Amino acid sequence: MEPDGPVVVGVDGSKRSQAAAQWAADEAERRHAPLRVLAINPDPPLTELAKETADRIAAQCRDAHPGLEIDASTELGQPAAVLVRGSRTSRLLVVGSRGRSSLAGVLLGSVSTKVATHAHCPVVVVRDPRTEGPVVVGVDSSPHSGKALEFAVDSAVIRAADLVAVQVWHVERASGLSELDLEAAAQEAAERSLSEQLAGRRTNHPDLTVHKVTRHGHPVDQLTEAAREAQLLVVGHRGRGGFPGLLTGSVAMGVLQHAVCPVAVVRGDDGSRS
Repeated sequence: MEPDGPVVVGVDGSKRSQAAAQWAADEAERRHAPLRVLAINPDPPLTELAKETADRIAAQCRDAHPGLEIDASTELGQPAAVLVRGSRTSRLLVVGSRGRSSLAGVLLGSVSTKVATHAHCPVVVVRDPRTEGPVVVGVDSSPHSGKALEFAVDSAVIRAADLVAVQVWHVERASGLSELDLEAAAQEAAERSLSEQLAGRRTNHPDLTVHKVTRHGHPVDQLTEAAREAQLLVVGHRGRGGFPGLLTGSVAMGVLQHAVCPVAVVRGDDGSRS
């Protein structure tokens, strides 16, 4: 992730990618960052179409944000590989959830999921752009969870939105304890972990309204439900601890498939692949 890099949006000319581009332009303006509108061309004969697509969508973004620095560009290659490579110098990468156009492939669900779980900067997958509601973030007890929480706090602050921090818990089997005792202990541990993770964030942002939520169940189900009215859902990737798997790729992919609001996926390591 490059803190001073541009917000990059991958476009293919579809309605979903146009919506993603407008969302990205709004976000770039909030973050005082330049916007790069990128059309990826998987086939050399489509070069002119790719350029026309990037130019047209960039012009639409300029009309809505006349003061924003916007660059239109194209690249030849496989969509996921190009976007992941470019994420090394990007502040944020934005893609639509699905796209259907002559440049088919850039924003297909499989590509956007691959990009979201392999990129080196935060990735936002836009399905239904929203401007109202809280920012919801899923956290666990791992050190990696902090990056997702940091991104969520920043996103809530620049939107003047409430932050809803959700920690999902489950019951670890242990001999000599009743089911009720196990559940009570697990919930108490989740509540304590959540309070500890949020303590410093509230100090740094005294005007931010934070809601702490602990839930019992599967992370995908609980996070999707918690974000039903959200304008953004933030999840980590490759986290460990708390509820094992909360911030792993499988949960990130599940949330991307089921959440209706834009979903931000934030890597919890240094961005290198294992």
